Amino acid sequence: MKGDSNEQLLLKALANNDSKAAETIYKDNFNMVLAFIINNNGTYDEARDIFQEAMITLYQKAKSESFVLTSQLKTYIYSVSRRLWLKRLQQLGKTTNGVENFDSVAVDEDIEIHERRDAELGIMHRALNSLGEPCKSLLEAFYIERKSMDEIALLFGYTNADNAKNQKYKCLMRLKKLFFSQYNIGE
Repeated sequence: MKGDSNEQLLLKALANNDSKAAETIYKDNFNMVLAFIINNNGTYDEARDIFQEAMITLYQKAKSESFVLTSQLKTYIYSVSRRLWLKRLQQLGKTTNGVENFDSVAVDEDIEIHERRDAELGIMHRALNSLGEPCKSLLEAFYIERKSMDEIALLFGYTNADNAKNQKYKCLMRLKKLFFSQYNIGE
């Protein structure tokens, strides 16, 4: 999972049914969801219901091994809550206070796209882990740590930046092959 290690620990605790983790997430995020729903024709009770549904979604995702949190936890909770609320408003025929493009929100499609992206990120994570060294470290140095080719050449003992660049390309092609072999199996 990407992001703050405290959020990762919180998600792991939530997946293990830790009530303190659920309380922390509630305390840190409920008021944000409440404000959004109140500002968009909702009530306190509706906000509680939507937040509970968002927590159930988060819990189910946290238990899934393929789930990769690609944003801050509060952003994820807000996004899920917003989609759930907009879907509920659409079902009830209510309007919102300036929530852009309400009529064109395709909630089910958005969730499906998000879930597919989560699955693809999980496959990429597994492919990267099965890539082996030094390719894994080289790609992480370039794409995650944002090191220059000169730094990578020095770090990995290549004679120059061009050799490091060639090795990065070879590693990237191996990763791509691993990813697509696992991706095609999953379909």
